[in-house]
Amino acid sequence: MTVAQTEVTLEEFEALDAAAPESLHVELINGRVIVTPAPDGDHDENVMSVGDQVRAHDPGLRMYQERGLAIPAYRAGRARVDGAVAPLGNFRGQPSWADASAVLMVVEVTSGSEKDADADRFEKRDAYAQAALPVYLVIDRHRGEVIVHWEPEGGRYQHSQKAVFGAKLGLPEPFGFDLDTSDLA
Repeated sequence: MTVAQTEVTLEEFEALDAAAPESLHVELINGRVIVTPAPDGDHDENVMSVGDQVRAHDPGLRMYQERGLAIPAYRAGRARVDGAVAPLGNFRGQPSWADASAVLMVVEVTSGSEKDADADRFEKRDAYAQAALPVYLVIDRHRGEVIVHWEPEGGRYQHSQKAVFGAKLGLPEPFGFDLDTSDLA
């Protein structure tokens, strides 16, 4: 992953995003451009596993993969999240960088090197808390664990809990069920 050291405007970011090949994902998090490779199969399966469990628990919710979200907090941000849990039909009619106000949970899966994973662990966590996204779930393939953060207040998540792959992880409301992590890799 390459992180630009210079801040860019929203207009500059949109031009860069439009020019990027499909093999790369470009995001604007807290004024910094983050470029990552497109997800691999294990990455997709991890997101699908969480999505299937969410839908089984509440059939009115869906996991939208690779959803572009406008993250307005701190600076005008743009995040291509690995998964966004929202009510069925929420993104109908929305632009590529959709309004995140109805998103109940964002899911990110670490990719690349251990150092690259810090963007998911810290930068995105802070940006999502600043945007008041209720729940943030990180599937950390480097550490073999899943971390859930919830209850954003004052730009920080007030609570977090983690479990190693294979253990159950209690998800907070509005989910309120134990996530089975045995399929994650």
